[in-house]
Amino acid sequence: MSLIIAKEGNAYSIRKITGNDETKKFLSSLGFVVGEQVTIISKNGENMIVNIKDSRVALGQSMASRIMI
Repeated sequence: MSLIIAKEGNAYSIRKITGNDETKKFLSSLGFVVGEQVTIISKNGENMIVNIKDSRVALGQSMASRIMI
């Protein structure tokens, strides 16, 4: 399932990153790599704040939909 349907407060393991090479490289630079744990901090409409590698990152729905958990 994609990150956009994950529930707040739960930790998930990233299983796959989809999209073109530029998108994968961008997400990787933020810490979104296969095997890493990501926790949903909050959701607000189409945006969400997640915790990954001890950092908080804001993601839009288009980027979050490319992260499979």
